[in-house]
Amino acid sequence: MTTNITVYGADIICASCVNAPSSKDTYEWLQAALARKFENKKFQFEYIDINEPPDEEKHKQFVAKVLEEDLFYPVVLVNDEIAGEGIISLKAVTKAVETVSAT
Repeated sequence: MTTNITVYGADIICASCVNAPSSKDTYEWLQAALARKFENKKFQFEYIDINEPPDEEKHKQFVAKVLEEDLFYPVVLVNDEIAGEGIISLKAVTKAVETVSAT
């Protein structure tokens, strides 16, 4: 089973996340970190720019949620469930991956 990791972010770092890595840096870091941690697991990674979302309806709806609810970005989803926002914790994302794998 493939686990989907989606990172919603922007080129500009979230104002509340000063000194945090950029959304793209977080996306790339998660790819490397999760591949090392879960060597035998398949992941599908996707990066969505909240300022230029694709036409897919689910992405448009989630970008609207990020903007309307003032979520800190990047926002990381594991199989469409929020695993973290703002300054991302590998521990939280790992736990979300493990939870998804157990179901």
